[in-house]
Amino acid sequence: MTEFYEISVRDRATGKEYCARVPSDRYILHSLEDQKIELPFSCRNGACTACAVRVLSGDIDQPEAVGLSPELRKKGYALLCVGYARSDIRVETQDEDEVYELQFGQYFAKGRVRFGFPIDDD
Repeated sequence: MTEFYEISVRDRATGKEYCARVPSDRYILHSLEDQKIELPFSCRNGACTACAVRVLSGDIDQPEAVGLSPELRKKGYALLCVGYARSDIRVETQDEDEVYELQFGQYFAKGRVRFGFPIDDD
């Protein structure tokens, strides 16, 4: 049986706040779009950081979020395009460039990337 959770989203770029109910078996971004709530996104595959949010409270399951390192997940970042609500949640959108820098900035232009991206370095 599908559960529904309340989500509160603060869009930092516009200053707007949105509240909606989302099902536990559907990606959060898709559910919000169905309710005419437009938030930043790009790839829809969990590979970029355009739809990144900072989780202020609650729990998001994101097993397909390959665009976020385990370290950033532990710090409370999530990707709405591949995230499922597991409780009522409160999130805040992030600047894509800031998250990208947190994710990859330590490697580029420093000669540390040899083959591929070291996303899962722990």
